[in-house]
Amino acid sequence: MKNWCLTAGLLGMLSIGVLNCSGVGAQEQQKVAASAVQVHMVISDMALRSEGELPRLKQDEVKVKQGNTFLQVRQLIPAEGDNAALQLMIMIDDTLDPVVGGNLNDVKEFIKAQPASTVVGIAYMSNATVQIAQNFTADHDLAVKAVRLPRGNLSTMDSPYLSLISLVKSWPQQNVRREVLMICDGIDRLRGEKPKPSQLGPAFGPVYHSMPTISVDATSASEISQRYNVIVFSLYAAGVGRVGRSAWDLQLGLGGLSKIADETGGECYSLGTSTLVSFKPYLERFQRTLDNQYYLVFLAQPKKKAGLQRINIQTEENNSEIAAPDNVWVPAAK
Repeated sequence: MKNWCLTAGLLGMLSIGVLNCSGVGAQEQQKVAASAVQVHMVISDMALRSEGELPRLKQDEVKVKQGNTFLQVRQLIPAEGDNAALQLMIMIDDTLDPVVGGNLNDVKEFIKAQPASTVVGIAYMSNATVQIAQNFTADHDLAVKAVRLPRGNLSTMDSPYLSLISLVKSWPQQNVRREVLMICDGIDRLRGEKPKPSQLGPAFGPVYHSMPTISVDATSASEISQRYNVIVFSLYAAGVGRVGRSAWDLQLGLGGLSKIADETGGECYSLGTSTLVSFKPYLERFQRTLDNQYYLVFLAQPKKKAGLQRINIQTEENNSEIAAPDNVWVPAAK
């Protein structure tokens, strides 16, 4: 009997311990949930196979992961109907070869085909800034009239990345989709070359090599676009000048465009550094992406300072592949 009583006592103590631990766990979960903040971003569902059907995504089919932790998804809202509003800025680089003019007819047809919920703006990149030819308008014929041939010349400061930064920083924030389509070769003619010394020996002294790397401003443009929830797409087109004929510069330019598109949740449309015969098939792919976008709302854990936090968006749905920004802006903890 004594042994039974001792065993019962120990079980009772263990039960109390388990209850206490459960209480602590629940309190910790409540504490984490209370300190979490709601954030949102726009994601795109891209088909793995273009010929396959792309089913509608459901909230429980999308996972948001930060490190090894899955974050709570609050809402997944299709960007359609009352939520279809889109601000689309088409940026054309003035350093492009004017032979791109034939392809710009494809751009005009693309603009005309946009739904009423899409407002379109037209801008030209030069001198490290943007010249707005047509501000956002629902009159798509008006936007088409603003499309002209690129000037095909160089200015004192030609950087598509600084032009993108200038646009994004001046873009009034609204709770709609905000997306950019850049038409350029991605070459930073302003700060593309970063000479570095190479010490060959005392007879030669430092020798400088001018082969450039991907522009540092491409990284800044990507981060700022993610900060303000702007998704960047690009269409590759050949530019003018000596660097426009340099295989090295062409690859770096394409790399810069691909970097920004990938990191912001967009896509870079190209056939390597070859001039595209037609923009039409790529604009059709772009339209399909726009037609399969969602607002994703989830809970993130804030830090002492506001900033970008790395996240990963996943789905296991058949024929679906999610394109999303690499980072989300999380406000500071209160």
